[in-house]
Amino acid sequence: MMGGGEHTVSAVRRNDGTIEYYYAKRTKKPLYQKMKKIPILRGVIALIESAANGSKHLQFASDRYDVTPGEEVIEEKKPEGSGKLSLWLGVAAIGVLSFLFGKFLFTMIPVFIAQLFSGIFESKTEQIILESFFKLLLLLTYIYLVSLTPLIKRVFQYHGSEHKVINCYENGEELTIANVQKQSRLHYRCGSSFMLFTVIVGMIVYFFVPIDPFWLRIVDRLLLIPVVLGLSFEVLQATNACRNIPVLRFLGYPGLWLQLLTTKEPSDDQVEVAIASFNKLKEVETNPEVIKEMHI
Repeated sequence: MMGGGEHTVSAVRRNDGTIEYYYAKRTKKPLYQKMKKIPILRGVIALIESAANGSKHLQFASDRYDVTPGEEVIEEKKPEGSGKLSLWLGVAAIGVLSFLFGKFLFTMIPVFIAQLFSGIFESKTEQIILESFFKLLLLLTYIYLVSLTPLIKRVFQYHGSEHKVINCYENGEELTIANVQKQSRLHYRCGSSFMLFTVIVGMIVYFFVPIDPFWLRIVDRLLLIPVVLGLSFEVLQATNACRNIPVLRFLGYPGLWLQLLTTKEPSDDQVEVAIASFNKLKEVETNPEVIKEMHI
């Protein structure tokens, strides 16, 4: 999946070897656009939008993939009007709720684990550092374990192919498989970096709120989730802006190191799909008529 200023496009290689595309347009409602310009709040909005869009694109990919060579594809009748809107809102809601539930677990579990060691690490500083350590350990362990499964490994390979294509484009090289494969699979704007920044930013933010009594610590963590997400988004944007400044580019290194787990080296056929997605996105951005040929 590739995203532009107004559109997102996914390319899916079906089981019969063909590549099919899915298109979605970003909302341009005035209130929504104003909210996206407000620091911190815009990060939360961007994450909700990403979760919603990602769910719709993944749903399309899973629906369209499983086709064997020579098999006739039977198109299902698509809902129209309010029915279509309800369907996509349902898919988007599942994506957003899944994201929020995951964030809830990764925020609260380390709090309870750190509290178990409160008899040994009693001070506020020790507790917050310990909590952040367990949060990081939980994050790294989870990513590592899921990366061992064949399905997620393949997803991470496609993730790497996306980064390689963007790096190739930003370096001004022609988008060929050979040129793309030479590029790094790491990128400063990656959402993986964002996950790590939530741990670092969260640790800093927690120093400004009380941890006793324990119930208040739990309430603080829950209420601060959107604040930590919003600030982490701003840090991600800042590290991307500084990536070409020698003295400051190291600020984004922790996020890049995490991408060593969340991306894998892709195969040539996976790179081909990523290139196709990027080229189709450019077509959509410059020629809206292309949209008529795509799934919406």
